[in-house]
Amino acid sequence: MEVRAVLRDYRVSPQKARLVADQIRGKGVEDALVTLALSTKRFARPLQKLVRSALANAEDKNNRDKAGIDVDNLFVHTIMVDQGAAMWRIRARAQGRAAWIQRPTSHVTVVLAER
Repeated sequence: MEVRAVLRDYRVSPQKARLVADQIRGKGVEDALVTLALSTKRFARPLQKLVRSALANAEDKNNRDKAGIDVDNLFVHTIMVDQGAAMWRIRARAQGRAAWIQRPTSHVTVVLAER
C-alpha cells in the first residue's frame, strides 16, 4: 500500500531541493525525519513537513478505509523533485538598462510504502 503527499510551486530551485531529497530516499520514515531535523539546508524543514503530511495521510487512510497499513513499517519509497513555473523579475542595470532574472519553483512528490 502506498500513500503520497505533494508540495507544489515551492520557491526553491529543483537542484537545491534534490540535494536534500537524495539524503532521505529509501530511508524509514523515522530515520528520514531525524535526518531532516539535523540538516542545515533551507529546504529540509518544508520537506520534513511534507513527509509528516504523507505520514498523516497514511494514518487517515488506515482509519478511513481499514487498509491495514502498518505505520511503523513505512519508508520513503519515491521522492521526486520536478521543476515548476519560473517567476520572471527585472533587475535594474547600469545606464537605464534592465536584465531579466528567473526565480525557479519546485514541485515535490513523496510516496511512502510498506516494507
